[in-house]
Amino acid sequence: MILYSLIARGKTVLAEFTFTSGNFPTITRLLLGKIETDRDGKLSLVYDGYIFHYICSDHVLYLCMCDDPQSPKRRIPFNFLEDIRQRFVATYGDQAHTAIAFAMNAEFSPILQTQMDLYNSPSADQFAQVHRKLDDVKNVMVQNIEMVLERGEKLELLVDKTDRLNATAFTFEKSSRKLKEAMFWKKVKVYMLAIAILGFVIFVITWVACGADFSKCKSDKKK
Repeated sequence: MILYSLIARGKTVLAEFTFTSGNFPTITRLLLGKIETDRDGKLSLVYDGYIFHYICSDHVLYLCMCDDPQSPKRRIPFNFLEDIRQRFVATYGDQAHTAIAFAMNAEFSPILQTQMDLYNSPSADQFAQVHRKLDDVKNVMVQNIEMVLERGEKLELLVDKTDRLNATAFTFEKSSRKLKEAMFWKKVKVYMLAIAILGFVIFVITWVACGADFSKCKSDKKK
């Protein structure tokens, strides 16, 4: 599950969102000073049972934190990152290169939340495969975070498990609600199609029985 996401230029955070509470924003700030953004690339960093995935593109960093470093479905967070990267670039263009801290947070944080909901849903893996935009992430290097942080910088990663469970429940409830809505509208479409077909059949029968100008039926009424 994607618990936290962030967009930054160097140490300057431009937008972020999280479903839960903890000290991972502090740890992320440490990482921002260590990750090189001079060249494009992607990497995964394992930290105390959690994993940070990031994409660096045009000196801007797109990062998310997930709670299952052993998950084989790493394409989901990387597709999420590519998704928000494209949305961010389409919205702000080169503004990210000069913007002050949290300049885009008010506007883009809700987008991060919406896309995190989407990629945390049970259908996310199928969605990721259909809308796949990245190369195979099997070749993305996974490093232990000690290789990035210096001695004494490693902190205990604290994540509020209650908030995390609430976020999970909210995500599944939202997915269930969307599924019910989709099924409802599907039924409505079926009923409307059935009514349209029935109306067409009645029209054809009437047309055959009464003629193209309905003169037969009119003459029968006169009699």
